Amino acid sequence: MTRKQRRMTIIGGSLAVLALAAALVLNALRDSIVFFSTPTMVAENHVQPGKRFRLGGLVQPGSLQRGDNLAVTFEVADGGAKLPVAYKGILPDLFREGQGVVAEGALDANGVFKADTVLAKHDETYMPKDVADALKKQGHWKDDYGAQAAGGAKPAATTAQGNSQGAVR
Repeated sequence: MTRKQRRMTIIGGSLAVLALAAALVLNALRDSIVFFSTPTMVAENHVQPGKRFRLGGLVQPGSLQRGDNLAVTFEVADGGAKLPVAYKGILPDLFREGQGVVAEGALDANGVFKADTVLAKHDETYMPKDVADALKKQGHWKDDYGAQAAGGAKPAATTAQGNSQGAVR
């Protein structure tokens, strides 16, 4: 075997091993690659109780019920199905009925999703105050950013000293 043939054999073998490793990793993660499952997907796939996954959808208006010791129940819907969710803890500031949410947890035997983490989704117009201020200083601020913020967003919270905090929408 010449040097060139030996080098090509080593490169070809290395690529084959790398392709096999990538295929094994992707096969092992095939169910975990989805960022979240919708209530319709949960119903169609007959998810077994106790299996952890992320549930995403909209908080159904009128379904939010607060209990004792930070216990909260609500329903997550995607237009086709809805799933009851139980959570115990502090909800994110952006959490409200009709808002997008992603919850992480597992189904119990009664078909209730027991969440241990709840994340509230925000729309694409969200912009941290620091970024908005930097854009204004650089002259890249678009007027419609402010119009969108004034059109329905709550004003930023202020501290006792009167400093504005929070995000610009």
